[in-house]
Amino acid sequence: MTCRFIDDHRDRFGVQPICTALTEHGRRIAPRTYYAWRKRAPSKRALSDLVLVEVLAGYYQPGADDKRRPESLYGATKMWAHLGCEGITVSRATVERLMRVNGWKGVVRSKRVRTTEADPGATRAPDLVDREFGAQAPNELAVADFTYVPMATGPFGY
Repeated sequence: MTCRFIDDHRDRFGVQPICTALTEHGRRIAPRTYYAWRKRAPSKRALSDLVLVEVLAGYYQPGADDKRRPESLYGATKMWAHLGCEGITVSRATVERLMRVNGWKGVVRSKRVRTTEADPGATRAPDLVDREFGAQAPNELAVADFTYVPMATGPFGY
């Protein structure tokens, strides 16, 4: 991370002055460490990530006809299974990481219908039962908030 910072700013300040400033601020790094980092070949993980990102981009980014493939609806787990069916061996955590880094998400289908949203500035309704929710007999007291509540009699309570 420090070497990446030096690489981003070396054209403006130079490697030696950046290393000197970082050392003065408690982040000791020698210029030779930066140059060794620059010469180092990419890791196996970085190379495999490049290939996998290209494969995933084929699913999640629109094609020449400006349409996305049906697999673009998949989340990480389904995409991992799909890649396995295609013969691409990769861990699920890697697919999750690459999708998160690139901002690719699957479709989330909500299970519940949201009918109301509370207004934080609105005043609350008065408590007409004084927090006494017990009733002496059936159908004597019905308490609910302002959402759809199925009642035993058939219609919804609001």
